[in-house]
Order: sequence, then C-alpha cells, then structure tokens
Amino acid sequence: MARNKVISTEDILSTLCNSVTEVLSSASGNQIAYSAMVQKITRTCMRPDIGCFVLFDGGFTGLVVTNFTAQSAMEIYHDYMRNMGMPEEEIAHSHLSDDVSNVMGELMNQIVGDFTGKVRSQLHTSITQNQPKMMAINKQVQISVDTTMDRPQARRVTFTTQNQNIFYLELAMDKTEFIKLHDFDIAEAVDPDDIIANQASDDKAKKAAASEATDVSDDDFMAELGL
Repeated sequence: MARNKVISTEDILSTLCNSVTEVLSSASGNQIAYSAMVQKITRTCMRPDIGCFVLFDGGFTGLVVTNFTAQSAMEIYHDYMRNMGMPEEEIAHSHLSDDVSNVMGELMNQIVGDFTGKVRSQLHTSITQNQPKMMAINKQVQISVDTTMDRPQARRVTFTTQNQNIFYLELAMDKTEFIKLHDFDIAEAVDPDDIIANQASDDKAKKAAASEATDVSDDDFMAELGL
C-alpha cells in the first residue's frame, strides 16, 4: 500500500515563507530570500524597529509575527513606492512615519491573503485572519494571545533583502499534520492583475481591428465613387 503524504508544520511554514518572498519581491522589485534553516523557539515576540502580528483561525489556529529592522523596512518601503511611480518628495524617510507603517501593513495583508489562498488550494481547508497592523516599537513586546492552541509550536525564519538587510518572521501554531488520502489537482492561482491586463490587451486589439475594418470600408466606399 502506498504511503500517504503527510504535511507538517514545516511544510505550512514553507508555504508562508513563499508568500512573503513572492509578494514582497513582486511589490518592490527587491529580491527577497529566506534562510533554509529554521529556528525552533519557545515564544513569539514583536521586536524593534517595526513589528506586526496577525491571528488566523479555521482549519488550524496560529499567530504570525513579522519583525523588521528600520533598514529593511525602509528599503522595502522605498523600493515599493518608487516601483509605484511615487515622486521622491512624497516618500517618507523615517521608519517612524505613519505612511511607512501603513504601507508595510498593507503588504503584510497581501502576504497573508496569498497564504490563505495557498492553504485553501493545497490543503483543502480554510482559514481566516484579522487585519494586520504594523507599528513602530522601541522595546521588545511579548505576544500572548488567548487562542485554542493546545500544543503550540513556534518557529522563526530569517529573511534577507537585496541590500542584505535582515527581517524575521515568527509562526506559532497548533502541532498538526495534514495527511493526503488520495491525489488531487491543485487549481492554478489566478492573478487579478493578469486578468485585468489580459482584458485591457483584448480590448485594445478589438479596437484596433474595428478601426482597421472602418478604414478599409471607407476606402472601398471612396473607390466606388471613383475618388
């Protein structure tokens, strides 16, 4: 009998790390990478200079904490804003700026949204999360959350930006395993930006074809008139 595939905490963590690198790399044009080595930790903490936490519940319960140094946060923020075409005078230059916290919080929201989509398609279960909020802090803050985690496991992963600045992701979740009973197809993720771009391209092609057809029709009409 074939052995059923087991998906563990580390597999779920790997999926989350992929969401982090894909979203931040795409948003900022900054090549983000994470360490192949993961740390086992006993508790999650928010650390200076910018931290964020997100709770999720549903198929499994967990907590995600991200801790950015001022340098890593500003690098990602600046690259993202320039990638969006923002003029230099409108870009904040301090990690204490509300705009930096808001932008990093929105990026974290996109990361968790991408992660929950992957969980839905790959694990055939659903999780929900609260709205993440980034905040600048100058002291270590231990996160103690009243959840239903019976046997929590905690992990920390180190991420590196293109300019070798460091930030960390910490995950605490139930000790759980997903066991695949039979093979199934994983639906290909649909990128809304690709749909919009393809639709715009189709519309442009249709307009060009319609314009060309009109020009040909006008030429035929003028030819019939002998002009």
